[in-house]
Amino acid sequence: MIYAITQDEGIVKVTGEVGSGKTMLCRMLLERLPSDVESLYLANPSLSRTEILGAIADELGIPVDGKTTHSMIRTLQDVLVQRYADGKRVVILIDEAHAMPAESLEEIRLLSNLESKATKLLQIALFAQPEIEERLAANDMRQLRERITQHFNLSPLKAEEVGGYLEFRLRAAGYRGPNPFTERAIEQIAKISEGLSRRINILADKSLLAAYSAGIYKVDTHEIQTANQDARFSPLQQKPPFNYHPLLWGMGGGAVVVVLAATLFTLWPRPQTSQVTQAPTEIAVPITTPAPEQAAPQPVKPAIGPVQKVPQVSASLTDSHFGQLTQEHFARFAAWQANTSPEHYFIQLLATDAGSSAEIESFLARAAKLLNPDELRAYRSSLSGRDRVGVIYGDFPTRQAASVAMRGLPEAIRLAQPYPRQLAKLQQ
Repeated sequence: MIYAITQDEGIVKVTGEVGSGKTMLCRMLLERLPSDVESLYLANPSLSRTEILGAIADELGIPVDGKTTHSMIRTLQDVLVQRYADGKRVVILIDEAHAMPAESLEEIRLLSNLESKATKLLQIALFAQPEIEERLAANDMRQLRERITQHFNLSPLKAEEVGGYLEFRLRAAGYRGPNPFTERAIEQIAKISEGLSRRINILADKSLLAAYSAGIYKVDTHEIQTANQDARFSPLQQKPPFNYHPLLWGMGGGAVVVVLAATLFTLWPRPQTSQVTQAPTEIAVPITTPAPEQAAPQPVKPAIGPVQKVPQVSASLTDSHFGQLTQEHFARFAAWQANTSPEHYFIQLLATDAGSSAEIESFLARAAKLLNPDELRAYRSSLSGRDRVGVIYGDFPTRQAASVAMRGLPEAIRLAQPYPRQLAKLQQ
């Protein structure tokens, strides 16, 4: 993926089932891209066409107040040309791309057209569930489909790979004893999880807890069944009730008979009667909704997740609209910004609409319990044309230092999907 992004390979697409590790791969890519690559990360796929442009402009430090879409794209192109002249590449990573509205996907296609005489100015990587394939197969998506030059698929682990995966995670966590999982337990984990790493993690964690509660040192089938009952996973795909081929042929023949009977009924002469229009009968079809990508069991520690988004609010809100804790962090950011180099980096923990005052206050209160409160700050920005509030953490001289610190954050903080960002982007 690094090669595809740095070698002008067009749009890159990464697909995988829920829990296969797409978001983790995206975060790893953000940390490992070369220093000359400037990355933009969009975690909210429901942005409209205009909001996507505003979000990109915000990340690049481009003021967009009152600009039309055409003017915004022209300004964006000028900035990207300047970045290219400075030896920088710009890549935008879009998570949950399968949930993007059609108009937003079309805007992505148009953005992929921004290029100089020699190279593309904006590289795009889409991370999505397999449902995106159906959307891209539509006739109105063929232009976007033709621009995707690299396709990656995160397949579930094979049954024989699950044991090695579990052992690797145990060693990475510092465990040096004998493998606590029996062969039968590993086989059951592979079967129940269907090879998805997130499900493997959940089952292993719950079964270890069950063994600890029972005072035993081995995880066997009983502990796996206990974990499975608590996890309550649903199958990845609903299996058809019949898969016996002769029966399918019989069903197909029956369908032909039904069609012929319907045709004869339509052509059969009817007595002349007054026509009565009857409303079609609605048939309720049960639909199984897949679990969200970010769904996870409740952690033991108080978790900090993304604050719920609210509708766009006016930028005329005063600081008195916010809670006391938020106002204190506004002042802390102002003092820090005045004495910090624009080249320094911080870790972005949250970015949301300014109307979410209660949620922002709650987020800060919970974050202060898990992080050094003196390193927490909050700021307001309207670069994207919307009144926004961000919560940030730390002060780092380089992007690499911020990335290293981000990997050491508590797991509850990492659930909010933090990412490194440069102070200069907020000051332009």
